[in-house]
Amino acid sequence: MLKFYFNGSPNPTKVALFLEESGLPFEPVAVDTRKGDQFKPEFLKVNPNAKVPAIDDDGAVVFDSNAILLYLAEKTGKFLPANTPKNRAEMLSWLMFVATGVGPYSGQAVHFRHFAPKDQNHDYAHNRYQFEAHRHYAVLNDHLAGRKYMVGDTYSIVDMALWGWARMAAFVMGDEAAAKYPNVKRLVDEISARPAAARAIALKDKFTFKADMDDEARGNMFRHLKIKAA
Repeated sequence: MLKFYFNGSPNPTKVALFLEESGLPFEPVAVDTRKGDQFKPEFLKVNPNAKVPAIDDDGAVVFDSNAILLYLAEKTGKFLPANTPKNRAEMLSWLMFVATGVGPYSGQAVHFRHFAPKDQNHDYAHNRYQFEAHRHYAVLNDHLAGRKYMVGDTYSIVDMALWGWARMAAFVMGDEAAAKYPNVKRLVDEISARPAAARAIALKDKFTFKADMDDEARGNMFRHLKIKAA
């Protein structure tokens, strides 16, 4: 059976959404990154990058959430747009836009908004990542104007990839963000209302994850701080 290594953060949650939508059998394996589970040798064999999510599909190992979505969609034939060159090109373009832009800039925006030490470089970094997060969401908002989904006329892995981070827009950019990008919010709200989305979000509740962002958690989540201190 497919093993799904996850926690409740945005990237694993979008993979959980696909698994719940598709009905593909899977075994969830909790990886508590605040406790440092991602650095255990048995997990590093699955993902040498020490990040969640990852899957082990009977020996076929895939890491990076967007690669997993594409792998599972092609494996099952589900949640792909109509198979035309135009749709294929658009799907890959927007999937990589989420992978290389929306996700990384959202993640760094969250870090500098909520977790980074307030040193002399903080304001510049915070402003930089907030600007880029807003820029990416504006591109998405413009693209979704007059469109129901990201690619073609059907709900696909691109929408799932976007949903993983976009449902956290207020945490990424502040409470005003959702109102500033109504087309993104409309798609997020539609996906969040799906029963599979509720199950994907609730998956983490079957396990106990460390909640405190204490010194242990900061050392495991932000290892550059440990290196700097040493």
